[in-house]
Formats: sequence, structure tokens, C-alpha cells
Amino acid sequence: MHGDRRREEHRHGTHLDGGGRHRAAVDTEQQDARGEWLRFAPVQPLFRALAAQRLAVLAYHGVTDHRSFGAQLDRLQRLATPVSLGAVLQAVTERRPLPPRSVLVTFDDADRSVLTHALPALDARGIPATAFVISELIGTERPFWWHEADFLARHGGRARSLDCGHPSQLLRRLKAMPDPDRRRSLHELRVSADRRPPRQEQLTPADLLALRDGGVAIGNHTQGHPCLGRCDDDTVRAEITGAHEALTRWLGEPPIAFAYPDGGHDVRAETVLQELGYRLGFLSDHRLGPRLPSHPLQISRLQVDSTTSTRRFDTILSGLEPAYRRWRRQAVA
Repeated sequence: MHGDRRREEHRHGTHLDGGGRHRAAVDTEQQDARGEWLRFAPVQPLFRALAAQRLAVLAYHGVTDHRSFGAQLDRLQRLATPVSLGAVLQAVTERRPLPPRSVLVTFDDADRSVLTHALPALDARGIPATAFVISELIGTERPFWWHEADFLARHGGRARSLDCGHPSQLLRRLKAMPDPDRRRSLHELRVSADRRPPRQEQLTPADLLALRDGGVAIGNHTQGHPCLGRCDDDTVRAEITGAHEALTRWLGEPPIAFAYPDGGHDVRAETVLQELGYRLGFLSDHRLGPRLPSHPLQISRLQVDSTTSTRRFDTILSGLEPAYRRWRRQAVA
């Protein structure tokens, strides 16, 4: 149950308790049950064969269940060919496809568990990875803004733009706001709440070097993780360049890869990335991509979590579960 709660916090930016925690557990059980069924679907072998000629980029957040995560890595070693960020860059540079069944492991937000839980598991198996960093949190004890907003709202925090609707819709409403309105609402929540959120230890510059030395490449995930589509042009540029400059200072070299906050492509962001010399950009569209990325700044990724069952993990890796989810959305629409 605790793992389900943390999984939902990482993916959706919410803190769940009471009925919310129950709904998260039910949702997880339903997803894993679907994975169990899909794994034995007649089309799964076909999808697995097709996936051999595709690139699977796995998008994790934190690692809340190290045993399950280790089992997933073991599956990768048996079923796939783990590759590094450098290998993907080399394929793009040389215009040469990656090997069949190539998989790149990535992490968004750089939760501290990437260092404490993911790195030992990856290192033990010789699997490389990439972590995309929110630069303004490095070296601080500040929580992610979506965790902070939920905590403040549950402890008396109020904001003019958030006075209506169910509390479960808080994050969705904040993300839908123009960025200045989101920041103003967060400020109002901080001022009006009767408690401050608990501190959350974040990675330090030294931790970033330890990750890189351990085979985890470091990429840019903006300064503060805004929804870029809700930002004006100047904010888009500042969010990317500010993080770029900080990471270059800490690492001694400029990052070459970027992950779009919330996973959606932004044309203005891509322009800034090209100006700064970025070679790779990653979405979170829950799709497989070509072994030779046709749009290196728009590489697809599959959404996965450390608590995902191994059977559902197989259907995600094959592309069957993502295809089923897209079909379901179209059928409902």
C-alpha cells in the first residue's frame, strides 16, 4: 500500500490519504490485472517481435520498491539490450540504428531514491541510465511543488483560483493555469496554510557527480518543472537556460539531453535546445520509437514505475499495453 501511495505521488504529483489511497490501490490492481491478461493475449508474441525493431525508453520517477525494480532490471537483461545515453547519441550522430531490443532507462525529477535505490541496482547489473534534473531543487530540502501544493491545501491553504472543485483536481487545475497564475496560487497557499510542508532532502551537486561516475548520465529537466505550454516565451527560455548553466557549472560539462516537463513537446523549447547544442530530447508519450530516432529532440518514452508487476512490465516493453491504452481512449472518445 505504501508503494502504491508513493507511486501515485511521483506520477501525478498528489499526496493520497483516506479514500484517495484506496483509489490508488484499486487503480494499480486494475492496471496490473490488465497486464496479466494482456501478457497472454494472442497478439503479445507479435508485439514482442515488432518491439525488437524499436527503441524502448523507460521513464521512471523515484524508486519506491527496490525489489520490484530489481526484478524489472533482471527482465531487461533477459529480454532486451540496455543501452546508454551515449549509445543513443552515437546512433543519431552516425545515422546507424541501435541494436535490436534496445532499452534506455531514464528517471525524471531526480528524486533522491535514484541515488539511494536505483544506482546500486543498476550498478550491480551493469545497466546504464539517465536522470533528468530539476536544477533549482539541487542542494535544497524543498519538496516538489506539486507535493507542496497538496500538503498546503490539506492544511488550510487557500488560493482564489482553487476555491472550487474537488481536492483531487488540485494538480490538474494548477497545471492548466498560465504559469504566472500557478506561481501566484502557490504563493497564496503558502501564505494562508497553517502548517509548512515537511522538508524533502534533494540531491546535491556532489550526488550528481556520484550518479554520473556510476553510469547515470545527467540531463536537463528545467529549473522548476513548469508546464512549458503554459509559459510565455521568456519563461520557457529562462527555465531551460537557467538549468543548463547550473548543470554545466556542477558537472564541468554541458548536458546534451533534455526531458520535457509533463512529457509534452514544445516548439519554443526545442528552438532553445537547438541554440544551446542539445542533441537529444525526450517526451513521455507512452510509445516505442524507432531504433534510429527520426526526431532526436522528440524521442518517445514509455511510462513505467518501480512497483509495476513484471507481467505488466512485459506488455509495456512490447508496446501492447500502450497500444491497448490508446485504443481504449479512442473507443471512449
